[in-house]
Amino acid sequence: MPASPETIAQLRAKLSKATLNGPEKHARIPLGFVEADRALHGGLVRGALHEVFSVAGHEATATGFVAGLAARVANGKPVLWIRQDFAGIEFGEIAATGLLELGIDPSKFLILRVANAEEALRAASDAMTCTALGAVAIEVVGEHKVLDLKASRRLTLGAAETNVSAFLLRFNAAPDASSAETRWQIRAGRSNPDDDNWGMPRFDAELLRNRRGRTGHWVMEWNCDEAIFCQPADRGAVVSAPLHRPVAAAMESEERRAFA
Repeated sequence: MPASPETIAQLRAKLSKATLNGPEKHARIPLGFVEADRALHGGLVRGALHEVFSVAGHEATATGFVAGLAARVANGKPVLWIRQDFAGIEFGEIAATGLLELGIDPSKFLILRVANAEEALRAASDAMTCTALGAVAIEVVGEHKVLDLKASRRLTLGAAETNVSAFLLRFNAAPDASSAETRWQIRAGRSNPDDDNWGMPRFDAELLRNRRGRTGHWVMEWNCDEAIFCQPADRGAVVSAPLHRPVAAAMESEERRAFA
C-alpha cells in the first residue's frame, strides 16, 4: 500500500531535521515585527545569506538595519563586519557609542577593513568557517563583477554548512541574480514629530525577495531597550507590496533560469 502524502511529508521533515544536525541549526529568528515575521514564516533564517540594498543617501540607515538583524541572529556570538577602507570616509564609521544607543553590545562587533570587494569576499569565506562567529556582514560599495551568482552561492553554502549567517550590504548597487534567502531595500522611516523619544529609529523596509514566502513593505521601528523590531505606535502597516513590478519579475525570471 503506497504511503499517504501526510506520511511522506512527515518523513521528509524528519530527514530534513537529521540533515541539519539538530533543531537549532537554521532556525528562524523572529524580528519582532509581526507582519514581517508572518511573511518570513516565523523569522529570518539563521545560517543563510541575506542581502540588504540601501537607497542612495540612506546608507547609515541600512547599516543600522543590518546591525539589528545581525545582532538578533547571532544569538550572543560575535559579529564580524567587513568593510572597504574608504567606507568610513564616505558613509561614516561604525562607532561603539552608536551600537550602544541601538541597544547592541559593541564588544560583540569586530570590524575588518579590506581594500576591495575581492578581498571582502575572500575574508568572508574564510570567516564563515569559524563557528565561533554568529554572523558575518560584508559591506560593499558599487557594482562589482565578482559579486555574481557564483559568489552568492559560495556564501550561501558556507553559511549553511557552519550556521554562520551572512549579510551582504550593498551601497550604490542594483540587485542582480543571487541565491540569497531574502533581499531587502532600506531607507529611513519618518519619525513621529510629536514623540520626544528620539532613540527609536525607524526603517522603511521593503522585502523585495523571500525564497520561502511572500514579500512586503513596512515601516519598522527598532526598540533599543529590547533590541527587537516592532510596530510604530502611531501608525499601522505601511504599504503592501505592489502587484505590478516588472523589474523584480524580470530578475526573478533570470534567477529561475540560472537555477534551472
